[in-house]
Amino acid sequence: MSSTLEGRVIAAHGRHYEVELEDGSLRQCYPRGKKAAAAAVGDYVTIAPEGLDGGSIAAVRERSNLLYRSDAMRTKQFAANVDRLLIVVAVQPTFSDDLLGRALAGAWSVGIEPLILLNKTDLAEGLDLAETRLAPYERLGVPVLRLSAHDNEATRARLAPELAGRTSLLLGQSGMGKSTLLNALAPEAGAATREHSTALDTGRHTTTSTRLYHLPAPGGDLIDSPGFQAFGLQHLSAGDIERGFPEFASHIPSCRFYNCTHRREPGCGVLAALESGAIDTGRYALYLRLLDELEAGQRY
Repeated sequence: MSSTLEGRVIAAHGRHYEVELEDGSLRQCYPRGKKAAAAAVGDYVTIAPEGLDGGSIAAVRERSNLLYRSDAMRTKQFAANVDRLLIVVAVQPTFSDDLLGRALAGAWSVGIEPLILLNKTDLAEGLDLAETRLAPYERLGVPVLRLSAHDNEATRARLAPELAGRTSLLLGQSGMGKSTLLNALAPEAGAATREHSTALDTGRHTTTSTRLYHLPAPGGDLIDSPGFQAFGLQHLSAGDIERGFPEFASHIPSCRFYNCTHRREPGCGVLAALESGAIDTGRYALYLRLLDELEAGQRY
C-alpha cells in the first residue's frame, strides 16, 4: 500500500472528515496537526492511512473555489470546488431577500453560477408575491426553477439535467423544504424533514452536518448543508463585494474615479444607474450594508 492515498471529503463533522478514496472506500480522517487548515466537503485531499479505516489529512489540493460565511464571531465553511449553487426559497414560509442576496453575492464573488429553486409552488397563497419578489433576480439573469419538492418524479426530471456532471451545493434558509428536495434527488440521503412552524413563519434546522451525495443517472454530486438564518460575508474584501453585484459591471467604467466605492462620489456610474432605475434599489441597499459590515469588522 502507498504511504499516502488520494480522496475527496464527502462529509464534515467539526474537524472530523469522511474521505472517499479513489476506489470508493471510506476513511474517517482528521487534520494533521492542531494548526492544519480545515478541510471542506468537496475538497480533494491526500491522506496518510491509519489502521483499517482511519487516516490523517496530509494536504488539501488546490481549490477552484471555497464558499463560506463569516461574521465577527465565527466562520462556517459550506463547500469547496462547487460548480453551481442551488439556493432554495419557498412560497411559504416567507423567504428573506437579504439572505438570498447575500448567498448570491457570496457565490458570484468566487465565480460560482447560481440557480434559484422556488419550492412549494403548489401553494396558491403567496405564490404571486414570491414571483414578484424573485423578478429582480431573473432580470439579472439568474435562472429560477419552479418546483414542488413533494412531487419527487417531477422534481428529479426538472433538476437532473441541471446537476449532471457537476458538483452542486444545496443551500437554503431553514424551513424552505431543502431536506424534502434532497430526498427527492438523492433518496438514500434519508434527510429528516419537519413541518415549518406556521405560527412563527419560520423553520427548524434539520441538517446538522454537511455531506456530499452521488446522484443517480444522469449523475452529478450534490452537497447538502445545514439550513441557516444568517449569512455574514465579512471575509469578503471590498473588491469581492463589488464582484458580488454583477449588475454594477457595465456602469463602473463610467465612474470618474478609479477607486470609486459607489457610495457618494461625484460622477459615479453606479449611482447614475441607480437613479435611472437600471440598478435595483434593494440590491444597492444590500451592497451598502455589506460594505458597512466589512468596515465595522475592520475596526475591531
